[in-house]
Amino acid sequence: MGQKKLIRFAELETFPHVLQFPEAMAGKWNEHFQNNLPITLELACGKGEYAIGLARLYPKRNFIGVDIKGNRLWVGAKIAQQNNLHNVAFLRTQIDRIGEYFSPGEVEEIWITFPDPQLRWSKLKKRLTHPKFLRLYQNFLVPGGKIHLKTDSPDLYGFTKLVIELYQLALVQDIPDLKNIEEKNPEWGIQTHYESLDIAGSNRIHYLCFQLTTGLQNQELDPLLKEKSRTNAIVD
Repeated sequence: MGQKKLIRFAELETFPHVLQFPEAMAGKWNEHFQNNLPITLELACGKGEYAIGLARLYPKRNFIGVDIKGNRLWVGAKIAQQNNLHNVAFLRTQIDRIGEYFSPGEVEEIWITFPDPQLRWSKLKKRLTHPKFLRLYQNFLVPGGKIHLKTDSPDLYGFTKLVIELYQLALVQDIPDLKNIEEKNPEWGIQTHYESLDIAGSNRIHYLCFQLTTGLQNQELDPLLKEKSRTNAIVD
């Protein structure tokens, strides 16, 4: 590990707004923030651009960026510290362990911004909008809580639309390309590092907002989702 990373990891330990694999945090986030304001998560947050941007837009809400990469989390944590943003925190952990850190109804919204689209069919279950993950989120989202997806990947966008349709989730908003709409929501204008790279080469930003329903619990649909997804996947 390089000297720069070592310095960052050491500094992470000193940040009170960074929690690394904490124990017994479920139900205690409002205690951490010292208020009862609504909580929004940014999953696979990288450098935390969305958590920081949303915290600036909404000072009367709390935001938590979640990622496993401590070197990236340091960037967002440092910005939050330098700008005295007390309504943003960072949680270092794996996304598939997210359910350990939150109690039922503790989170109001989730943002998933430019995640790894996991293009190979064999990695289907690693997509953060796969039912496997959505069932985890449902355990701690408030009833009717919204999930926002922003991606440049047409594959992930199409897959998530298939999940919404197949499991009869509640679609709130579907925008094929945020670049070509006149009415701009300030939330959509927050740009992440990966958004600027346009890795998918699509020159589009897809956006979906949806809510989870009891239909998600129908795990008998999982094989059908796998079958329908395979036809559009990259062959291993």
